This record gives sequence, structure tokens and C-alpha cells, in this order.
Amino acid sequence: MPDNLKPAVFIDRDGTINEQMGFINHLSRFVLLPGAAEAIRLLNRNGYWVFVVTNQSGVARGFFPIQLVHEVHNYMERSLLKYGAKVDGIFFCPHYPCGEVKEYSIDCTCRKPGTGLIEMASSQFNIDMTRSWVVGDSASDIAMAQRAGLKSVLVKTGYGLGELEYVLPRKNTSPDVISEDLLEAVKVILKENG
Repeated sequence: MPDNLKPAVFIDRDGTINEQMGFINHLSRFVLLPGAAEAIRLLNRNGYWVFVVTNQSGVARGFFPIQLVHEVHNYMERSLLKYGAKVDGIFFCPHYPCGEVKEYSIDCTCRKPGTGLIEMASSQFNIDMTRSWVVGDSASDIAMAQRAGLKSVLVKTGYGLGELEYVLPRKNTSPDVISEDLLEAVKVILKENG
């Protein structure tokens, strides 16, 4: 077991870091949420890995090319850096089983609530999984956390309020914590982990 393990926070992108706009099919639609950069900076300063984990099925559905996903992520990283915030890795799933782009129209393990994105990060970084968390605005984020054996925070930004009221009550899934936004979620994580 490596002795340089660090806890990680796996953060959903749309609705958690940036405004939920449905599919981000153009760079102009990417808008950071208030407090998101500060939240990530707090994690950086407290010795956490910060990973973005996001489903981007618009690629498989033919709504935009995979290159746009990379452009959005580059833009996101540059935007965060302006506030002194840095992500250590970005892991995304471009797949959708019934998509229109054959190459990406597959059943995979990386599409949330599958744990493939977390497994990808774990294979590349020394992560203390016992102290790691998932933060997101949807039931699939919470289910992924549970499947991976991680604690979870549901944020009320993005789809969060609707998921809380209409989706989660129907599922056998509930977050460990409910927070107003990413910044509050990070403060809770730092307090819980001591």
C-alpha cells in the first residue's frame, strides 16, 4: 500500500461545477457556478485530489463531437486556474447504448452510476478511498458513490432540488449529506474528515 495516499473528491461537472444547461453543445454555454472555484481551491489547499467525473452522452447521441468535450474541459481548467483552483484529473464517459454515433454507442462501465470513472482515477493516482467522497447533483452520482463504497453529497444546484424531491424517494439511494452547493459540500467534507 503506497504511503503517499491522499483522499479524493470526485465532482460531477454539469450542475455542480458549472450551470446546468442540458447539453453543453457550445463553449459559450459553460458558466462556472458561484463558489465552485473557491471550493476546489479549498480542496487543493487541504491536500485532496480533485477529479471531475462526468457523463457526456451528447457525443454518442451525435449532439457534438468529442473534441468539444475536450475544449470545454480545457476552458474549465483555465477558468478555475484564474481563481487559483486546479483539478488533478478529468474523467468522462462519452457513451450511450442507443446513441447515433456507432463508435460511442455501447453499454459501458464508465457511464454513471457505473464506477468506471472512479476506477480510471484509482488506476492513475494514489487515492485514499476510505476518506474519499463524491459530490454531484443527481441520483446517478449518489448511486455511483454507493457502488464504489464512498460517501456522497447531493448539492441543490443543477438538478439537485428536483432529484431530492422526485427521484431519490423512488430509489433505494440517499446521499450521506445534502448541501446548498459545492462550496458548502467541501466545507462539510473537510469537517467530516477532520
